[in-house]
Amino acid sequence: MSRLVVGNVGPATSVQDAGRVGVLRHGLSSAGAMDRFSLAAANALVGQPGPAAAIEIGPFGARFTAADGAVRLSLYGAAREATIDAAAVPLSRSFVLQAGARLALGPARDGVFTYIGIEGGIAGTPVFGSLSVHARAGIGSPIARPLAAGDSLDVPPASERHDLALPPRTPEQGPIRIVLGPQDDYFDPGEIARFLAAEWRIAPESDRMGYRLAGPKIAAARGYNIVSDGIANGQIQIPGSGQPLVLLADRGTTGGYPKIGAIISADLGRFAQSPVGASLRFAALDIRAAQAATRAWRAALDGLPARTWKLSSGAPSSEALLAENLAGGAINALDTDTWSHS
Repeated sequence: MSRLVVGNVGPATSVQDAGRVGVLRHGLSSAGAMDRFSLAAANALVGQPGPAAAIEIGPFGARFTAADGAVRLSLYGAAREATIDAAAVPLSRSFVLQAGARLALGPARDGVFTYIGIEGGIAGTPVFGSLSVHARAGIGSPIARPLAAGDSLDVPPASERHDLALPPRTPEQGPIRIVLGPQDDYFDPGEIARFLAAEWRIAPESDRMGYRLAGPKIAAARGYNIVSDGIANGQIQIPGSGQPLVLLADRGTTGGYPKIGAIISADLGRFAQSPVGASLRFAALDIRAAQAATRAWRAALDGLPARTWKLSSGAPSSEALLAENLAGGAINALDTDTWSHS
């Protein structure tokens, strides 16, 4: 085995995969990558399954050194400066980090999270079916906390395979799409319209548990307390302050405040990539449109391996270029025949 030795890293750097399934009933939320698409892209670049564990780098810089042999890595997600021993390394591709060489990453520039994919994966023992670190619960593997200087991860040595590339991440524009409910009846129609019309900013009091939104106070006509119920990833809770809180990967499993809506799966990663101070708006979809958008997102995620191309060729393969033709995968959200059997 080779090793990836951690140098200086920010507090939001940890091992994350696609998260835990079926553990909410035990009082444990899923954890997992904040941006599932970028995780899957980083894994595709090193030949790993999309849900596999990678290193999630938060908004600050990070340093890593290869030891006991070369390792093949990839970078995908929020743009940032990346160098190997002061030589620039582009994102959205894989590369070999030779033994003794240092990978240095600067602060994120157009998002929050960047993922380091690792060829062959990270050696660890799954906890409830996942390596993902859940800092508040104190679980994860191989290190049950965010990474810190001096930590070491066992990883396979680099193979002789070609390095791969993908089109770079392009931050999407437009409102974050939500489905209203389940307690939207706690809010007058005028308040829901005000919530959807408002420009919201990501407040500094934000982390993997949830992002607080700064903007107008949203009044609850039926009060801010409900019988506690389960919380899903991306639900938008309105506490007594009237300032929305979007609950994310490390959220609690139940809550006693009304939830005005939930971000659709297809937009969760885009929302999570919004840095502190970023402005955004929300748009409500009906359930059929939300399902269609999520199916299209899932198809794009599953199709990532086919979109990679070998760097030795110097250009995308014809298969990768054809995969970029999104017109062939168009879905009519109003015509169930286009998506109901997909």
